[in-house]
Amino acid sequence: MFTFDQLAGFIAVAEELHFGRAAERLNMTQPPLSRQIQKLEKTIGTELLERDNRKVQLTPAGEAFLEEARRLMVLATRAPVTARRIATGRSGMLRVGFTAASGFSILGPLLEEIAEIIPDVDIDLQELVTGEQIQGLLTGGLDLGLARPPFDREIFDSHLLYKESMMLAVPSGHKLADLSRPIEDADISDEPLIMHSPTKATYFYDLVVRMFPIQHANVIHTVSQILTMVSLVAARRGVAFVPHSATLLAIKGVEFLPLAGMESEQPVELHAIWNRKVVNPALRRLLQDLEFRTE
Repeated sequence: MFTFDQLAGFIAVAEELHFGRAAERLNMTQPPLSRQIQKLEKTIGTELLERDNRKVQLTPAGEAFLEEARRLMVLATRAPVTARRIATGRSGMLRVGFTAASGFSILGPLLEEIAEIIPDVDIDLQELVTGEQIQGLLTGGLDLGLARPPFDREIFDSHLLYKESMMLAVPSGHKLADLSRPIEDADISDEPLIMHSPTKATYFYDLVVRMFPIQHANVIHTVSQILTMVSLVAARRGVAFVPHSATLLAIKGVEFLPLAGMESEQPVELHAIWNRKVVNPALRRLLQDLEFRTE
């Protein structure tokens, strides 16, 4: 295998087309430079230079190899710098998982803050439900998650990003929208209900059944994504319990009504979570500098 000294010697001779000037440029004498070029040609298996007593010129193979040699030297120069930047968290990749609901609420502002703190770090976004994010954080497939509780606090550290209330999404013009008060349990006892999936949207399912007397006989659709739920409400398929951030979707044909008991309560939580065994320097630097919007 050739060395970077041999590459540097070849590039100097190829650009100067003169062994004496190339040796002077490299602060060495001509004989060792000639030996470097000979070793390089032997390693490659072909002549790169044509030389006689009067001139030096590149062979066709030498012209092709010159471009590759320059590229290799640039990479060799850049590699230590890149390694140092990655080690200090100033370069590299940060893999962030997020739920669909966080995607239309806090994700944008949070990414702006991340970009200010670690501007040269590439961000890989992955839309995942909380359970998938937990698995990714355990296996190393994710560095940071924007997820719902619960999670194992012995394994994961976290920061509460925000809390919000639940609301009732109803089709525009629905009779419940005419009430000039928060919606009570009795108001929706006979309403067709679009419900959260107990397996794919466990957090919202558990929260809703804990807070409201759900008549499961009234459930006509079970879905996992808030966007799908609100879209079904717009299609007049039923009503749905959704977090307040769903109002940001601005889907036509839907009204969002306050729920009795939610005036001061904000049960819906979103956390930034990460494995306590942080190995990504970019995440470590982010956690040191990031001022979450809730602070």
